[in-house]
Amino acid sequence: MGKPPDLRVRIGPLELKNPVLTASGTFGYGREFSSLMDLNRLGGIVVKGVSLNPRKGNPPPRIVETPCGMLNAIGLANVGLEAFLKEKLPWLRKLDTAVIVNIYGHSVEEYGAIAAGLRGAEGISALEVNISCPNVKEGGMAFGTDPDMSARVTERVIREAGRPVIVKLSPNVTDIRKIALAVEDAGADALTLINTLTGMAIDIERRVPRLANVSGGLSGPAIRPVAVYMVRQVVKAVRIPVIGVGGIMDHRDALEFLIAGARAIQVGTANFVQPRAAVHMIDGLRGFCQDQCVASIEEVIGTLREG
Repeated sequence: MGKPPDLRVRIGPLELKNPVLTASGTFGYGREFSSLMDLNRLGGIVVKGVSLNPRKGNPPPRIVETPCGMLNAIGLANVGLEAFLKEKLPWLRKLDTAVIVNIYGHSVEEYGAIAAGLRGAEGISALEVNISCPNVKEGGMAFGTDPDMSARVTERVIREAGRPVIVKLSPNVTDIRKIALAVEDAGADALTLINTLTGMAIDIERRVPRLANVSGGLSGPAIRPVAVYMVRQVVKAVRIPVIGVGGIMDHRDALEFLIAGARAIQVGTANFVQPRAAVHMIDGLRGFCQDQCVASIEEVIGTLREG
């Protein structure tokens, strides 16, 4: 056996041990999965979205299974900034992997306040800014679908953060490249895309929406082709790194995003189907590189041949 392939990647100022991260909202605060896998094997953990104050989220039912995916309208339920710092971060700090804190606000000022509250807290590698959550009725969509608002939020978080800032983009726009370019110009270190697609499901017997919130975010394999396409569009439009997410169920799915130009990927819905999905993907990527006689995953990233 020769030297194992190098899976390390750089996302702006961050160096990750491999390109596999867990997606916000699908992995809790990490500890929930600690009995199921060695979390230190992961490239990083993106914790569930943190808001300034605790949120109970939307009333149930708030998850519906769909063909090749699921709809969720959790509504960003979380413990809030203060409890995250006191109750969640001390445990996360012990891990030997990147901890990325996803944040969500209802105003530019609120985003800034959360970033300021996290500033100086040890054990946080970067912030991921959720400017686009389709399952929260108030506020969120306006930021992620408007270039100017996206830029304003990004600038405010960067001003307060004191650490790398990654912005997560919504697919529910006419041209995602416009939002990506606005966020890049505002100074973001990297982009994550895509967030969920807005959808709904109907109970035909009762003739009511199957989600109490009416609409929710569609995730899972059904959205993967859309995600791969949008990642490719954005990679060609911006200079900053892109993290791909959307329906990645195994290492072959992950490779589609990497070949399209994403420098890392996030595992979301797959965590509900197979809690160890992320570590299986790391093993799969390593095996692929060995089979292809590739010394580094860098030799795979952005190698799509078009036309």
